[in-house]
Amino acid sequence: MKQTESHFPLTDFIEYSEEEMLARAQSHYQEVKRRHSIRQFSDRAVPQAIIEQCIQTAATAPSGANHQPWHFVAISDPKVKAQIRHEAEALERSFYEGRAGEEWLDALKPLGTDANKSYLERAPWLIAVFSQKRGGLDNDESKTNYYVHESVGIATGFLLQALHHAGLGTLTHTPKPMSFLSKVCDRDTNVDRPYMLIVAGYPDENATIPEHATKKKSLAEIVTFK
Repeated sequence: MKQTESHFPLTDFIEYSEEEMLARAQSHYQEVKRRHSIRQFSDRAVPQAIIEQCIQTAATAPSGANHQPWHFVAISDPKVKAQIRHEAEALERSFYEGRAGEEWLDALKPLGTDANKSYLERAPWLIAVFSQKRGGLDNDESKTNYYVHESVGIATGFLLQALHHAGLGTLTHTPKPMSFLSKVCDRDTNVDRPYMLIVAGYPDENATIPEHATKKKSLAEIVTFK
């Protein structure tokens, strides 16, 4: 293979026995399946250093041409959280009053959700994830980013798992349209596009999980081996 750029030996890969690989995979599954989307958060403070480390983990995600087309805005300021809640609930009211359509609303009924998003103020942290169509590795707006949606989706998954692994509860929130997040977070709309809002913090002592959300498709339904 022709190499036009410097390459370095892979020195940090760790190989395990097949038995240990399976044990590690099983252990990881047991941890991951304890992650639930929750909507009742405690207002207990979470140190910024924990959020910083989780975002740094998210930033290790693979991306198209290694352009890393993402930006994270971590929000703990009560005034900013209140503003986000105000804007989000205005959209949610129109959503639940019919904009979503009957089929979508029927699909949401088992989760028991509504236009009240009090957790946006109560949780200690909101993390707004933005995608970037341009910028490249050097934040040069003349350069195009590639596989932006896929790259940011992977990074968001890394972030959710990092927050869970650290011991925090999470929720993904996607008000539509999300354009208000650009204004609230002071992001350049020519560069950044709101992708997702992640709520993070300790679960409230009375937090619940909808039974519907615990139902997962079987392995046979989601995979085909050839």
